[in-house]
Amino acid sequence: MHLNYHFLRFLAPALHQRFQGSRIVSCFSQSKDELILETEGPEENSFIRAHLLPPQVFLAFPAQFHRAKRNSIDLFAELVGDLIVKCGAFRFERAFYFDLGSGKKLVFKLHGNRSNVLLYQKDELLPSLLFRNEIREDRELDWTSLENPLDLGEERFADLDGNASQFLPTLGAIPRAWLKERGYPEASLTEKWQLMQDLLDLLDSPLYALVDRQGEIHLSLLPEENATKTLSDPIQATNELFYLALVKGSFEKEKISLLRSYQDQLKKTDSYIQKSSAKLSELKNAAPPSQLADVIMANLHEFGEGKTEAQLLDFYTGKPVQVKLKPNQKPQQLAEGLYRKSKNRQLELDQIEKTIEAKLRLKAELEQKLEAIEAIREFRDLKKYKKSNKEDKALSKEATGLPFKTFEFEGFTIWVGKSAKDNDEMLRGFVHKDDLWLHARQVPGSHVVIRMKGITTLPSSVLERAAGLAAYYSKLKTDSLAPVIYTQAKFVRKVKGSAPGSVMVDREKVVLVPPAGPDEETAAMKS
Repeated sequence: MHLNYHFLRFLAPALHQRFQGSRIVSCFSQSKDELILETEGPEENSFIRAHLLPPQVFLAFPAQFHRAKRNSIDLFAELVGDLIVKCGAFRFERAFYFDLGSGKKLVFKLHGNRSNVLLYQKDELLPSLLFRNEIREDRELDWTSLENPLDLGEERFADLDGNASQFLPTLGAIPRAWLKERGYPEASLTEKWQLMQDLLDLLDSPLYALVDRQGEIHLSLLPEENATKTLSDPIQATNELFYLALVKGSFEKEKISLLRSYQDQLKKTDSYIQKSSAKLSELKNAAPPSQLADVIMANLHEFGEGKTEAQLLDFYTGKPVQVKLKPNQKPQQLAEGLYRKSKNRQLELDQIEKTIEAKLRLKAELEQKLEAIEAIREFRDLKKYKKSNKEDKALSKEATGLPFKTFEFEGFTIWVGKSAKDNDEMLRGFVHKDDLWLHARQVPGSHVVIRMKGITTLPSSVLERAAGLAAYYSKLKTDSLAPVIYTQAKFVRKVKGSAPGSVMVDREKVVLVPPAGPDEETAAMKS
């Protein structure tokens, strides 16, 4: 209810008492949707802080505010030096205003995701300046239209058949829920009128209660049994709500989001370790293909006179084994293929063991990170942690507008840049120096990154998959085979002044793969 007329009509007189006679000494913003005004009063300085980032629209009026040295811009220069004469609330509207000594009017329109701050010149009905210029309809907003007197008499109530939303559209969710809990929808007209009068009496003499509703803090003007905190000063209630809902609430959400992201990654890592360990055990316990090759080579005479099939005694197991040749295949060729397969399997065993070792190191690192985040209690420490682990910021499920698509393959994470500018952003703000970077050779295309932090061995299948994506998201998409270069991210650098997506690459290697999109499988690496 902090954006509601029924609260603003108490807040405005309190603001009038605090700010009347104060002079505006600065007006600035250091984030896209937050405006801060600094005022100098007869006795002390104070600030007006309007955070208008939907859906988190909150106000605060702190005695102190530390302006950032960087990323801060002065706004509404016309306000600086002006005197605050009056603060008032528009009747039955989610808006309040400051009248200034120069005749200007500063309006705070609190319409949810259409919230804005508007400056009107003396005797002008249309705004001269908007804080959020993207809200185009506000350019034609006549401030007098915000005044909305309502007839709250019983006759009008009866004419509306007790429809609460039409009778008093400014009620808001909490008062409407209060009426519903008391059987308002089913009540008679007389009973509805009495319930409405009871509600208005409560709204006329409120205590400002901060309540937790499904993990979010709300301000209520009604008696609340399980209030987090109850206050009698509307400015103090607004400040406390700002801290609990925006500052602390955002901290808790960000912390939980980061924890869940690490937990999800840990779960995937555990799953990969378990599956790979089972596969490793299976391969180690299975007879190597070279044993069958030895049996074939010892029984070449069984394939005389053009025979393509024979039952041989496996002298390793003592059991018979059926061997069948392909058309025009010699037994020596089959044995050669089995020897090669056995050699490759040993390479696969070595690679799986190395990958499991890397995943075990990653698991230990994730467990340490989870322990570190659990211990964080302040936003400042969380911010410091994220800064020192900036390559992990893409883990957050709450993260929006990431400059890349994400793919998972055999326990590895692969990123594909969405555009030329996004390629630069991914390289600049997300990639670790040990990650593997790929790009279709000598043609425009997406940057592709295999996340390798803490991992020393990369299976060839993962390299092929990422290379297939790099080819698919490039001008070589329709080729049967495409050359893709790859190197460690530390050997990729952006040259100042170069075009978006353009980089210098050192120590690159080349792999030939068929382009393969998100739902396709890559073929074996060609070179």
